[in-house]
Amino acid sequence: MAVYVPGHIAEIKPYVPGKPIEELERELGIKNSVKLASNENPLGASPAAIKAITESLSVLHRYPDGGGFFLTKKIGAMLGVDPECVVLGNGSDDVIGMLTGALLEPGDEAVMACQSFLMYEIMVKARGAFPVYVPLNADLSLDLEGMLEKINEKTRMVFITNPNNPTGAWIEKNDLDSFLAKLPENILVIMDEAYVEFVSKDRQFTTAAKEYIDSGRLVALRTFSKAYGLAGLRIGYGVMSKELALVLHRIRQPFNASIPAQAGALAALDDKDFLDKSVNLIQTELEFLYEKIGEMGLKYHRSQANFFLIELGRDAYEIFNLMLREGVIIRAMASYGFPTCIRVNAGTRPENEKFIEALKKVLK
Repeated sequence: MAVYVPGHIAEIKPYVPGKPIEELERELGIKNSVKLASNENPLGASPAAIKAITESLSVLHRYPDGGGFFLTKKIGAMLGVDPECVVLGNGSDDVIGMLTGALLEPGDEAVMACQSFLMYEIMVKARGAFPVYVPLNADLSLDLEGMLEKINEKTRMVFITNPNNPTGAWIEKNDLDSFLAKLPENILVIMDEAYVEFVSKDRQFTTAAKEYIDSGRLVALRTFSKAYGLAGLRIGYGVMSKELALVLHRIRQPFNASIPAQAGALAALDDKDFLDKSVNLIQTELEFLYEKIGEMGLKYHRSQANFFLIELGRDAYEIFNLMLREGVIIRAMASYGFPTCIRVNAGTRPENEKFIEALKKVLK
């Protein structure tokens, strides 16, 4: 390649998405495969959202509302924050890109768990800054004390995923309060709450989007891709102080949330019955999967997300490829530092039963 590529860009390992189901089925000669690899909503999208998206297609010749007036207003009302604290993104990844682009300079550092969402590392490196990794605790929970130990004069931000991906572990309110009390006030905490809707109501869990935004020290990231079933639309948002939101608007692409995405998200927020149905399904099916995996003698990690981690005691990629031939798509977790683990999101009961039978077969 003749074009000069800066060294900090050339060394980035790109995010590798999975192949489309249709292509996998064609390559392997299988049909009716089940995908449990991407933490998607097995029920699809809200019928109300689909209706709103369909109706929005008649105005595709217009540019979207660049400020997302109606959607930010509805999100603000839901969370009890000023709409001006809400910044829309083409998925929450887009907001991560804005935050790192606006706040990091070459040579800065950002602290994150060794095993968390891969886009944190990619976005930080893209700015010429350095990710600083902290291993998880032995029980796969986030090591908040370990993160504090990595803080120095170069640190600008800390990424926390709550619940964490890929482990499903969560942080309780007392632990978060203690962490923030010890953290220097000039360091921003970016708390990714992509799976917050799935957290059991009996947990001592607090969402950053409702309780910490006014301090100006914390950003909460949310998405419509998981519980709301709108992954294909790419719509998410960040909740932050008004001052920081104004900074992001300086670099935000003016039409980064499309007309169908805004229409679908607005309708999805109103369809609380669908959200409740989705969350209840996930919690029920996770318990079913825990039971079946336990009966197989495999170790697993209980989760507060819509997925969980299973330890196989052998090469996960080998099992991944064997499962593909059985028509079941899962995620091998070597890229996250778990070479003998797979991650599986809960599907419908027939999908989960097919997964269990396939896993029994390939493990033999």
